[in-house]
Amino acid sequence: MNILIVEDEKNLGLEIAEFLGKEGYTIEHAWKKSSAEEKIFVNTYDFILLDLGLPGGDGFELLHQLKQLKDREDAVIILTARGDVEDRIKGLEAGADDYLPKPFSLTELLARMHAIIRRKHKLEMNEVNIHNFLLDIKNHKVSFEGQKINLTGKEFEIFNYLVLNKDRVISRINLTEHVWGDILEINSDSNFVDVHVKNLRKKLSGHAPIDWFETVRSIGYRINSGK
Repeated sequence: MNILIVEDEKNLGLEIAEFLGKEGYTIEHAWKKSSAEEKIFVNTYDFILLDLGLPGGDGFELLHQLKQLKDREDAVIILTARGDVEDRIKGLEAGADDYLPKPFSLTELLARMHAIIRRKHKLEMNEVNIHNFLLDIKNHKVSFEGQKINLTGKEFEIFNYLVLNKDRVISRINLTEHVWGDILEINSDSNFVDVHVKNLRKKLSGHAPIDWFETVRSIGYRINSGK
């Protein structure tokens, strides 16, 4: 999943990025409010980790701007040294999904992210069963009837994103954005997304028919849950 870290303490930002990068997440940084605004207005993110005290403006202002944008589902976790109850209430009422005061444990941050994913997608656990394929979100694994399927990191992220958004058509641009990050750095004429999807399908279809993994012509892909 694609994460934007908005944090002016560079050492902390880099520490978070290194930890989450090892968990398979795609990371982008913004060290001040203006650069965060530029990224948010161009890209969408699965998570925005937002510090409140930023050069050039307040994190609350950035959160307010984000919530004014239409059709945005970016989950926001506020990371800040401000520990007052009033600030926590203000952040949650402004639309943040969670609030984590500094200093915090990186493993707690990850656990809260997993909790938000479960809540957002109405999951009871960190696993999703789709046509007998089991997606283990926490451990980045996919299996079929107990047999592990060896996917690359990007293949897993594609399957993960499509499954979590099952029954919705996901455009190639949207899929690219969430798996690879900043779309401005990607050649829009490239077919690398289709190549990865083709390889993913080949591995899945080696275990069972996958007619539920649909291509929506000229748009993108959809995982049909069969409901």
